[in-house]
Amino acid sequence: MKTASHLPHPSPVQLALEGGPPAVRAKPQPLIRWGDPERQRLAEMIGQPSLFYWNGPQTRLLVERFRAIFSLSHVMPCSSGTAAIHIAVQAAGIAPGDEVITSPITDMGTVIGILYQQGVPVFADLEADRYNLDPADVRRKITPRTKAILAVHLAGNPCDLARLRAIADEHRLVLIEDCAQAWGARWQGRPVGTVGDLGCWSLNDFKHIGSGDGGIVATNQPRFGALLQRCGDKAYDREKKTRAPEFLAPNYRISEPQSAVAAEQMLRMEEIAAARGRLGMLLGEKLRGIPGIQLPRVEENDSCSFWFFMLRMDPSAFRCDRATFVEALCAEGVLAGAGYIPTPLYRYPAFQNHNFFGGRWPVKDFGLTTMDYREVRCPEAEGILETAILLQLNQGMTETFILETAEAFRKVAAHYRK
Repeated sequence: MKTASHLPHPSPVQLALEGGPPAVRAKPQPLIRWGDPERQRLAEMIGQPSLFYWNGPQTRLLVERFRAIFSLSHVMPCSSGTAAIHIAVQAAGIAPGDEVITSPITDMGTVIGILYQQGVPVFADLEADRYNLDPADVRRKITPRTKAILAVHLAGNPCDLARLRAIADEHRLVLIEDCAQAWGARWQGRPVGTVGDLGCWSLNDFKHIGSGDGGIVATNQPRFGALLQRCGDKAYDREKKTRAPEFLAPNYRISEPQSAVAAEQMLRMEEIAAARGRLGMLLGEKLRGIPGIQLPRVEENDSCSFWFFMLRMDPSAFRCDRATFVEALCAEGVLAGAGYIPTPLYRYPAFQNHNFFGGRWPVKDFGLTTMDYREVRCPEAEGILETAILLQLNQGMTETFILETAEAFRKVAAHYRK
């Protein structure tokens, strides 16, 4: 294919890629995420006699501030979002050969806990314009071995929780919400993470709020809540002060320094999510109606916290490929990238080779599953990754920057339109 620089363009407006002035003139300022509140809390922490999480004042404060927003009674802070999901999966009782239906477009952290419990991740296809689990395909993927649905709120856009909750209830499945990218997002006015049986959040450095690393898993259901602390702390029961493990569990404890930073971040979480939501919706409004561009859909009465803004490009509508389109956007000053993760999870080498434990997959070796990831296909998910353009977005950006980003996008789209 010829690149667009070799083709005549219909507009007198010259692309920055070809020597014209860039459309984005307002440069985003460096995002300052930590400051005096975190510094003061860490200074107070240094005076403590112990930095251990159990009954630590920083961890207690983190839990208190988390509960004030999410109203979940059983809360376990832990070492990462991946750890939070593993704790939830173990508390849900996932056993060898049990199937958990989840998204193929997510971080590996979503499925690591399933695999470590010797469960079987089952990938369902996604909605074309929301990039979340398609409830109809979730229903098709249910078998007698299915025990849970793990819904990922990608980029802070809530899943169709009404339909997923109904499916879970109908089939007596546990519904787990992966809210790692969805701090502050709301489904029909309710915080995501509070509709499923268990909610999981990440405090990784790159999320809306962060403490370098860390996570939280929480529930209102006593049958799961009674297990959260033990599932993340070697099966030791800190309440009873016993070390008589009744099952195998990893050490996923958070530390007081992580909790100290996270507790202060929690006070700003809703403000940060609201700012991202406002800027994301503004960007979507200004990009609406561009031929060949499909915008992410946010349902009425939902609020998306836009960990990023991802749209889709119809290659047949333009005279260039996606790589050239993104190159032109970047030249205009847009913070853009082609795609998201390189492939759906089931195409990663570990899945294609079933190489999960020293080159083996015990549940398959012992006949507990017939899953062959080499045969898995999720056409919509594959199409999303082949056509997606990701625009960076954060709470420190100004409306002027967002408006100029939209102007630049329209300029590039008009230039390359067939």
